[in-house]
Amino acid sequence: MLWACVLLPHLALDGVLRRRADEGPLVLVDGAVNARVIVAANASARDAGLRVGQRLIAAHALLAQFDALPYDACAVDRWQRFLAAVAYRYSSEVSLLPHAIVLEVSRSLALFGPWPQFETMLREDIGALGFHHRIALAPTPHAAYVLAGMRDGLAVHSPDHLHQALQPVPMRKSRLPAASVDALSGMGIRTLGQLLKLPRDGLRRRFGSELLAAIDRLLGDSPSGLDNYRPPDVFDLHVELMHEVENIAALVFPLRRMTGDLGAYLAGRDGGVQRFLLKLEHREGRTTEVQVGLLASERDAGMLFEVARGRLEQMQLPEPVLALRMIARDLPSFVPTGRDLFDERPANALPITQLRERLRARLGDRAVYRLGSTTDPRPEHAQGVAESSAGYDEPHPRPTWLLDRPMLLRGAPPRIIAGPERLETGWWDGAEARRDYYVIETSLGQYAWAFCQPGEQTGWMLQGWFA
Repeated sequence: MLWACVLLPHLALDGVLRRRADEGPLVLVDGAVNARVIVAANASARDAGLRVGQRLIAAHALLAQFDALPYDACAVDRWQRFLAAVAYRYSSEVSLLPHAIVLEVSRSLALFGPWPQFETMLREDIGALGFHHRIALAPTPHAAYVLAGMRDGLAVHSPDHLHQALQPVPMRKSRLPAASVDALSGMGIRTLGQLLKLPRDGLRRRFGSELLAAIDRLLGDSPSGLDNYRPPDVFDLHVELMHEVENIAALVFPLRRMTGDLGAYLAGRDGGVQRFLLKLEHREGRTTEVQVGLLASERDAGMLFEVARGRLEQMQLPEPVLALRMIARDLPSFVPTGRDLFDERPANALPITQLRERLRARLGDRAVYRLGSTTDPRPEHAQGVAESSAGYDEPHPRPTWLLDRPMLLRGAPPRIIAGPERLETGWWDGAEARRDYYVIETSLGQYAWAFCQPGEQTGWMLQGWFA
């Protein structure tokens, strides 16, 4: 087996920064109210001299203006599980470790390609979501976890090479029980290589079975003891805004992030979404709901963003927005649209499904529809708005543009291309019609559908145009 570890060293800070367009100094603080300590700082704050472990009071003495937010352990857990759902796209065996995700990839390499290619794809997905990461590969999940903390990109493919790779690992980075690491360091044991040379019986008498069990899991001599992660069946994402928002334009940035997260989540499930709810949260618990519906299951993040933004731009904010929440419960399977092998469509052309959804989002649900045929042969009753793809197959040519009512065709006599086709119907509703229809070419070279009275070829009445 081969396990990949995605170490997330700045998970709490990344979760905050990805919803901010401002790159000003920001720190996360934790501890008692009167003794706040910096636990994470962005690049701007570090450049100004702020550092992890520094008292908040001392930080204010160095820099007058910066944002300080409380460290949220629940948010860290939520982001880790979200990224595990993204990683589920690559493997059905995904597990969680502190600030890390491990996934079994030996079977996935046959699908996604060799490890360098697989690693690149995984990095691109995690990086596109705005999370810093380090990746390592090893025959056991715990070994991959240890190696990811040593060096980014380290890959060990066999158990024999694993022993060699673990030799120089310092005890403080071994992920072994903390109490045992402290005691071993006091005894002069500085690396895993030195530890692995010690007699097991002596380690058991001195440290008990906990240390030996951890070593066995590290080397693969016993099961990893990890539980498999399964993505939830409902996508529920809540984002608190940094300040009150009073116009729609300021919601575009967090909305793009949220739809990007939804697309990544759906890719991990190999599914799609057909409708989702966007909640705008106001003061005192009041909310404004924006329903987003699609005609077919989709998961492209760009299209989901365009559709959601189109719906959002049609409304007026009743009051300032404090937070956004996106909920997707209807998650049907996703079937990609088939394309020809030699597709001649321009590179920047939109597929018809995406164009349709964008038009519906901007113009309204009833502005875009599909025409369907009826069994009534009278042209003025032969077409209607179709609710499903099933319809009546017309055996004769029909124009794409039917006029609401026939109009007199003026000008030189047309050239007859096809016809006549006799239509005699409507006796049941008092609007009886008896006409001979022809496909004609006008003097201007236009193809039209026209009729005249039976037995005549004068006084042409235009009924529609062919594209």
